[in-house]
Amino acid sequence: MKLAALYRCSKSPRDLCAAVAIALLTVAGTPLNAQAGSANTGTKAPAEAPYVSEPATATVTVGGGTIDLHYNTPHMHGRKIMGGLVPYGQVWRTGANPATTIITSVPLVFGTLLVPAGNHTIYSLPSTDQWQLILNNQTGQWGTEYKPEMDLGRIPMKSKPMSAPQEVMSLSFENTTSGSTELHIRWETTDRYVTITAPAMDPKMTKEMK
Repeated sequence: MKLAALYRCSKSPRDLCAAVAIALLTVAGTPLNAQAGSANTGTKAPAEAPYVSEPATATVTVGGGTIDLHYNTPHMHGRKIMGGLVPYGQVWRTGANPATTIITSVPLVFGTLLVPAGNHTIYSLPSTDQWQLILNNQTGQWGTEYKPEMDLGRIPMKSKPMSAPQEVMSLSFENTTSGSTELHIRWETTDRYVTITAPAMDPKMTKEMK
């Protein structure tokens, strides 16, 4: 049918020939366009690429040894963080992507919790008033994989006011002396921290280690 039309077209005036050729090309392309449209029916646009949460480290020397933190840094990106992206009353990975790892070369006391030397994972339990820092003995897992039965312990955290929102979540060691430091979790307008000390500075803890 198409060949016949083209054949007839060749014997027609040039303008009529051109019109028929265009019409044939349009009709020929219609089934492909319709098929592509039907294949996309009910589908959504591709999801946006996930936000990048860059890896970061924090290191401090305290109590005759070192503490190394390895974590990933989520950004606010205009989102509500505390009580939103980070729900209250639920354990939070305290970072992004792989679980946040803390490595201590010597035993240390986090608040009142004795933490032995070695590799551990940090989680936290946010709330509107009292936060808890969680030390967990499972290591190497993805951040959302949390096993409470492997908790070493939980420590109440203190808070400090922030004068302005912080776009990128951070973990840092501050107010460090030879025998103590503060581990701070900061994001949005939240600054929560726990004091870390050398066991020798706490006679009760030193006795428990013997």
